[in-house]
Amino acid sequence: MSTTFQLDTATSRANPTPAPMKRLTVPAIRQRKKDGVTAEPIVMLTAYTARQAQLLDAHCDLLLVGDSLGQVIYGLPSSIPVTLDMMAAHGAAVVRGSYHSVVLVDMPFGSYEASPQAAFESASRLLKETGCAGVKLEGGEAMAETVAFLTQRGIPVMGHVGLTPQAVNVLGGYNARGRSDAEADKIVSDAKALADAGAFAIVVEGVVEPIAIAVTEAVPCPVIGIGGSARCDGQVLVTEDMLGMFERVPRFVKRYEEIAETIDGAVGRYAADVRARTFPGAENTYQPRK
Repeated sequence: MSTTFQLDTATSRANPTPAPMKRLTVPAIRQRKKDGVTAEPIVMLTAYTARQAQLLDAHCDLLLVGDSLGQVIYGLPSSIPVTLDMMAAHGAAVVRGSYHSVVLVDMPFGSYEASPQAAFESASRLLKETGCAGVKLEGGEAMAETVAFLTQRGIPVMGHVGLTPQAVNVLGGYNARGRSDAEADKIVSDAKALADAGAFAIVVEGVVEPIAIAVTEAVPCPVIGIGGSARCDGQVLVTEDMLGMFERVPRFVKRYEEIAETIDGAVGRYAADVRARTFPGAENTYQPRK
C-alpha cells in the first residue's frame, strides 16, 4: 500500500480502501509530453482531506494540496496567511487517502523565497511528513535557482507562472495577466527559465489564452492550465469551485455540480425531522434485547 500508515478498516470511516492500481510517478507525468505534444491531457484537481482524495484519486493524474485551502478550508481572505504546518497536515491526509495520483503540496508564502537553502528545508519537511511526491512553488525566473537547487537534491518541483496568488499584493488583484506585450513576454520567459531549471511541469494561471498556448509550445515539460487554454497539456481546478460549493467562482471555472444546494437541502430535511421528533426513528435507535 502507498499510504504513510494503515488505519483500521473496522473503526475508521476515513480509511483508504486498497485499490488495485499503481501510483503514478513524477517521471511518468513528465514523459506524457513528447516532442512538444501531450496525447492524453493531464487531469489535476485540488484535494485537502483524506476522504476527498479517495473520491478524486481514480479520476486524476495529479492531486494538488493547494494553499487555496486557506480560503476554502479556513475562510482566510487569501493564501498569504497559510502556514507550513497547515500544508503538512493536509498533505499527509491526502497521501493517506490516495493510491493512484501523484500528490503535490504547495509551498506556502514565506517558506521558500528567502533562499534555495530555506526552500530545501521547507520542501524536505513536506516530503518527510506527508509522503508527497513533490512540491509546487510560485514565481518565474527569480525562482529558477531554487527550482534547480531542489531538483538536484531529489525534490521534484512544479512551477507556477502568470497569475500567482501569493503575489496578489504586488499584482494588485486577481485580474488576468499577459494583456500587455511586456507582461506576455515575461510570462513566457519565466516558464522557459523554470523548465530549464528542471521543473517537471508548470501551472499557468489566469492568462489570456494566446499566452497560455505560447507557454505550452515554448517549454518541453507539461503545462497545466487554470484559466488558460484547452490547448494546454492538462487542466487543474479547485475542486470545491467546480463542484459548486461557493456562490462566486472565477470566470474560468466550469461548475460540474451544485453540491452546496444538495447539502443545504439535506441539512434542511434533517433539521425538520429533528424539530418534528421524527428523527431518530426506531431503525436509528438501540432497543433493549428481549
